[in-house]
Formats: sequence, structure tokens, C-alpha cells
Amino acid sequence: MEKLALLARLEAKPGKETELKEFIESALPLAQAEPLTIRWYALQLGPTTFGIFDTFPTEDGRQAHLAGPIARALMSKADELLASPPQIEPVSLLAVK
Repeated sequence: MEKLALLARLEAKPGKETELKEFIESALPLAQAEPLTIRWYALQLGPTTFGIFDTFPTEDGRQAHLAGPIARALMSKADELLASPPQIEPVSLLAVK
């Protein structure tokens, strides 16, 4: 059962909105390969604002995700695609349906 989550908010550089959207969408197979990532959502919150919300059963799963290939890929593209550093917040889930 999911008990923990991460909420990442990503702001695209001007003119990089489509590239950031495609980059996030391309991470789905990486998330699917993570056994301790229960759910993974790619979000568009506004014209230049995107997000990722993912859930985990344990802190070990959350930490594995933060150290995994999606995070590494995002950080390698951050200067190119993001207007500011990603805002990544740990979340405790109170209820899940």
C-alpha cells in the first residue's frame, strides 16, 4: 500500500515547453521498471508548468526513485529545459483509494 509520495514541480524555460513535456512523457518506461514505484503520474499544470507525482510503499522505495534513472536524467537536462531548479516535495499519504 502506498504510504509515501513525491510531488515534483517543473517550470519550463521559455520555448522549451514541448521539449520538457516530451522528456517527462519519455520517462514512463523508466518508472514502470521501478518495482517500488507504485504509481507515477506526469502532469501539466499550466502552459509552462509540469509535474510528476509518484507513490511508494516505503521510504526505501522513495529514496531509490530519487537516486534512480529518472532523477538522474532530469538533473542532466535541468539547465537546458528548466527555468528554475525542480521543486521536489516529499509527501505522506493520508488516504488512498
